[in-house]
Amino acid sequence: MSITVLRLGHRPQRDKRLSTHLLLAARAFGAKNAIYTGIKDDSLESSIEGVVDNWGGDFKLEYSETWRSQVKEWPGKVIHLTMYGESVQDVIEDIKITSEAKLVVVGGAKVPGELYALADWNVAVTDQPHSEVSALAVFLHLLLEGKEYSRIFDGAKLRVKPMKHGKEMYDLRKD
Repeated sequence: MSITVLRLGHRPQRDKRLSTHLLLAARAFGAKNAIYTGIKDDSLESSIEGVVDNWGGDFKLEYSETWRSQVKEWPGKVIHLTMYGESVQDVIEDIKITSEAKLVVVGGAKVPGELYALADWNVAVTDQPHSEVSALAVFLHLLLEGKEYSRIFDGAKLRVKPMKHGKEMYDLRKD
């Protein structure tokens, strides 16, 4: 399943950590690509490239000046995560069975009303205020049926060693 995340309206001064965390969640939970709009941020791009370099995988991040062209020209299905949409439990099976590439759109400061009409699904993870990061993680977890933990990230230099207590890493460059 091909999943791309579209982050609307990145503002480096205000959203640096939030956008970074959103992109980290996208990568860890199964997205292959991400696109961000708003203000171009070389620091954001460099941070994500560093994560991919150390932790592996082929996750790609791109910048786009406009979200509209990304959504209107998307060759597959568009899923907009919003607390005003249909319950994720009610639509997740319909989304899973589509074979087309999926563009998962997550908001920024103010989501344009036009997006609601352009999306194939407007999906609510909950009807309470929450972050884009939590919505994306829960959605991708349900979409990929919890298989994100067993994913192998090719080319990884680092990996966490699962353990009950303590913290330990595998440095795969030494093996």
